[in-house]
Amino acid sequence: MQRYFAKQRKDDIFILEKEDYHHIKTVMRFKDGEKVQVVLENTPYLCCIEDVQKEVKIRLLSQIEKTEEIGPEIVLLLPLLKEQKMDFVLQKATELGVHKIVPVMTERSIIKLKEEKVDKKIERWTKICKEASEQSYRTDIPEITEIMTYKSMPNWEGLKIVCSTTEKAKTIKSSLQKVTNCARIVIAVGPEGGLSEKEESYLTGIGFEAVTLGNRIMRVETVPIFILSILNYERMR
Repeated sequence: MQRYFAKQRKDDIFILEKEDYHHIKTVMRFKDGEKVQVVLENTPYLCCIEDVQKEVKIRLLSQIEKTEEIGPEIVLLLPLLKEQKMDFVLQKATELGVHKIVPVMTERSIIKLKEEKVDKKIERWTKICKEASEQSYRTDIPEITEIMTYKSMPNWEGLKIVCSTTEKAKTIKSSLQKVTNCARIVIAVGPEGGLSEKEESYLTGIGFEAVTLGNRIMRVETVPIFILSILNYERMR
């Protein structure tokens, strides 16, 4: 069943984004009486579609029981990547349960965004996360922050790990096994070519733990998926 995120609710009618109405009418070609799920304020509802040929209405039928997620908040510090790679990571990270994505300008970042294009980029990235949240039946959409540098970030609390290409002994497995009842996990991923020695030294200096992901050198877009998959496995009950 298709899921959408609502902007607001008026009585028993949910208001969606303009693009969602287009998706209902033109892409999915729903008919009157067909059912969809709608999420508002992290709560899912079963709804009925009405007046498809006129002004589409999404009418509330019942509230759906919400399954509470177990586990820490996951924050991904993601370097600016080429568009196709960035889109891929945003989509898959959303499917795998990330809560917050911080785009990071690193020393070796290939992409350099002009200031006037930043807002449109963040809007586009948020749309990708919204669509991935709908597809994966999430009740929330990951937050995408403004673009930061490591030095401009807040002092995150919780377990903080940085993926290192120089660390050989301390594995991500050993790092995660030491943590119990952790409220937040912050993951720093380097760009193509990895983090500079200066950047990695700065992060370890503010409490990040440098870890190795094993003997293989992965592409930058593979690393977040690898780590988030491990975290999903660890959170299974």
